[in-house]
Amino acid sequence: MYSKSIQNLIDQFAKLPSIGPKTAERLVFHLLRKPREELVRFGEAIKHIKESVKLCSTCFDFSENDPCPICSNPVRSREMICLVSKNQDIVAIEKTHSFGGTYHVLGGYINPIENITPDKIKIRELLERIRNDQVKEIILALNPDIEGETTSLYLIKLFKQIPNLKISRLARGLPMGADLEYADEATLENALIDRKEI
Repeated sequence: MYSKSIQNLIDQFAKLPSIGPKTAERLVFHLLRKPREELVRFGEAIKHIKESVKLCSTCFDFSENDPCPICSNPVRSREMICLVSKNQDIVAIEKTHSFGGTYHVLGGYINPIENITPDKIKIRELLERIRNDQVKEIILALNPDIEGETTSLYLIKLFKQIPNLKISRLARGLPMGADLEYADEATLENALIDRKEI
């Protein structure tokens, strides 16, 4: 239907997450209507990100520096690591301005169905950090879904073997503004279990 160049770009956009063929088509035609200078800047931005952004060798977050700004910040506590699955989770936690430790990005979850075993995510590197930095607390900030729970249970079993290591996880329960009547049983159960004394 389309010229080879247009179809090729549609196919490239369609490979991105959450972009189907129709959305890919709309994006390509949107770009075609843009002035050449804007497209050049767009292309340069894509090229620049691959050339300048790398993984921090300590926490495995994306950064232009190694170590990243968080790992190289002397004010951040090395004794506390917040464990996340993906890089975007760090930004979400940092927006709260409530955490003064460092992070570790696993790069996924244990998922036997998709053949993602513990050796395919950054668990070995985490264990090295715990030993080398004399970490006192690990905070599990993993999603409360099947993969997140599977990974958490595996890690808790590993961490229990390390003396004097405190293991905690993010509290779960009702979000602000929630109506009890519409909350599911699992959310209510977690809210009761994670209740705090006032």
